[in-house]
Amino acid sequence: MPVNLSKGANISLEKAAPGMSTAMVGLGWNPRTTDGAQFDLDASALLLADTGKVRTQADFVFYNNLTGDNGAVQHLGDNRTGEGEGDDEQIKISLGQVSPDVQRIAFVASIDQADARGQNFGQVSDAYIRVFDADDPTNSEKGARFDLGEDAATESALVFGELYRNSGEWKFRAVGQGYSSGLAGVIRDFGLDV
Repeated sequence: MPVNLSKGANISLEKAAPGMSTAMVGLGWNPRTTDGAQFDLDASALLLADTGKVRTQADFVFYNNLTGDNGAVQHLGDNRTGEGEGDDEQIKISLGQVSPDVQRIAFVASIDQADARGQNFGQVSDAYIRVFDADDPTNSEKGARFDLGEDAATESALVFGELYRNSGEWKFRAVGQGYSSGLAGVIRDFGLDV
């Protein structure tokens, strides 16, 4: 069983899944209510220096920029429907290859065309983020998980969780910080131009 985290809680990856060298971050969701319009959530990652900002535009990893930090972070592709069981989108991180000046990796979920479609996270159910050992998929139940719950009812993007360095080890924190300004608001906060 994965360790279930509450908002703001953190865990050492070494304790969650001993020996983990490649982390898989999976995000999943299901549309709760819809008027028939397509409902498309997108996962992305922002590689952050100790300033809390990206170093360059290339530190924004998403469906149009699938790799970052010389391949240390890989987005495994866009799921446009959220249908089916399990993770809808995944991001793989080779922990030992992440540049030393990357202190945090923030994971974002955003609703594509949320304003035009009148959509928000209040219309999403079963949204979660989890981290597990990518090298041992048979033990994907080890690791940590954070279920969103009802915290972001009016938001169209949120920083779901983050990996961060602490005293020489990687930890995972459940964040759950919503943005009503969408993905544009998130990436502005982390130093990118829209």
